[in-house]
Amino acid sequence: MTTLPARSARAEPTAEVSRGWTASLSLANGAIWVGWFGPLQVLLALQAAGLAPGAGMAEESLLAWVTGAGAVVSMVANPVFGALSDRTTSRFGRRTPWIVGGSLTGAAALVLLALAPDPVTMTLGWCLVQLALNAAFAAVTASVPDQVPHRARGRVGGWLGAAQMLGVVAGTGLASLGGVLAGYVACAVFCAVGVLPFVVRHKDPALSPAEREPLRWRGFLAGFWLSPRRHPDLGWAWLTRFLINLGNSVVLLYLLYYLRDRVRYADPETGVLVLTAVNGVTLLATVVVGGAWSDRVGRRKPFVLGAGVLMAGASGLLAVWQTWPGALVAAALLGIGFGVFTSVDFALMTQVLPSAAARGKDLGLVNIANSLPQAVAPALAAPVVLHLGGYRVLYGLAAATGLLGALLVHRVKAVP
Repeated sequence: MTTLPARSARAEPTAEVSRGWTASLSLANGAIWVGWFGPLQVLLALQAAGLAPGAGMAEESLLAWVTGAGAVVSMVANPVFGALSDRTTSRFGRRTPWIVGGSLTGAAALVLLALAPDPVTMTLGWCLVQLALNAAFAAVTASVPDQVPHRARGRVGGWLGAAQMLGVVAGTGLASLGGVLAGYVACAVFCAVGVLPFVVRHKDPALSPAEREPLRWRGFLAGFWLSPRRHPDLGWAWLTRFLINLGNSVVLLYLLYYLRDRVRYADPETGVLVLTAVNGVTLLATVVVGGAWSDRVGRRKPFVLGAGVLMAGASGLLAVWQTWPGALVAAALLGIGFGVFTSVDFALMTQVLPSAAARGKDLGLVNIANSLPQAVAPALAAPVVLHLGGYRVLYGLAAATGLLGALLVHRVKAVP
């Protein structure tokens, strides 16, 4: 096990982390994303198609209900588990118990989800997956401001973003092999095993009982509200992230159905895998470079703005160029934009956090800007696809939403 210089768990980090630390944290992050996006990209849609007829509902509607319910659970779970990890005084550190427990429970929940016999059980299973994996994700995310200095967070955020995309690609690939049950089991195994190198090889700074403030439930619950008036930079940065992620969530939600019903691609499951791979290649080409470049020049906002504008343009292509070549070009552009956005926006968010003592909770609130779009996107997308103009209107709406988010980053004042 490697160790960092002894210091308070709440101290601002100054020592550089090793490449091994970054690599193993990135692998843990990627494993969690496998657990999320194997289902989101392929498996939940296939389950919805199989279970919806027996329930007398459209598969699009069932998928929207399931993913929306899971996103609501995610939105609540992430800051709650982040706050709990802030207060954890285990000898293994503040974050490690939650990374281990969350990933193992999430893996078990994926297997249970695979066996769901009806829409209600399917919904409950996905909610359990979201609950558990958000416990792990909140702790993984908080490890960065715990141990990485400001000057290196763009680079580390880039590697985490690369792992995230590789997790999406790996999850999609595992989900596409051997049927629904085999796909879920494969994702579950990867999710459980992928966190082990980080928690086994690297020491998590422990919080001493003396450093932990007494628990007062009223104050604990009140801490989940961060006033945009008192913390305007955090508010504008949160809104930027939410809108850009909402546009991206709208694009991804019905991708399999889009390829099947509009593009008329012969094998839509394989098509999703191909588009995800193209997106992943271009994301990997920019995510680390974008974060490191942002660290070097000491600026964040221009990178977030440019990335958001590019992603909005790619969403617009899906609205006006509804062909397989158009989908390939859009996937490539989305990958370039999201790669830069993922690394640099993460670094920007860590620089506007109000308190070192509550990094896990505050980043959990920030992560609502990732999970809330998953709840809002189905509510927007289902009626648009079914009744209000179809995929052309849907992807035009995604483009407008992402562009607005990109423009709002200029309202952040404390970070250049």
